[in-house]
Amino acid sequence: MERYVAFDIGDKRIGVAVSDPFNTYALPSETYWRKGFEADIAALKKIAAEKGATAVVCGLPVNFDGTESVQTAKTRRFIEALKAALPMPVICEDERFTTQMAHETLIGEGMRREKRKNYVDALAAANILDGYLSKLKK
Repeated sequence: MERYVAFDIGDKRIGVAVSDPFNTYALPSETYWRKGFEADIAALKKIAAEKGATAVVCGLPVNFDGTESVQTAKTRRFIEALKAALPMPVICEDERFTTQMAHETLIGEGMRREKRKNYVDALAAANILDGYLSKLKK
């Protein structure tokens, strides 16, 4: 049975989400605070193994019009290192608006700004994974 883990890769934090056992929906899991390139790769490898992932979905930040940016290049570099380190497929998924949607959800729930930074990245990762799971269903 397939099990997906998603990563929303940022400069300071990486959001983590995991699919339910039937790959119907995504669940926000945790927020990993970055410690350095090599340490981050090792930590994500460990997280994927702990969650029982058979594939990893990484959010790829692109501009509103779909063009690539400096952040896209940085994220691609990180994803390539992750692909080399993991024994499973690593898939890129468009992450446009996922963080904005996560912020809006948390604001709608009345969460204060200070607390949001601990949850927004995991929720954005869940949005990325939900988008990917929706594509699989079609």
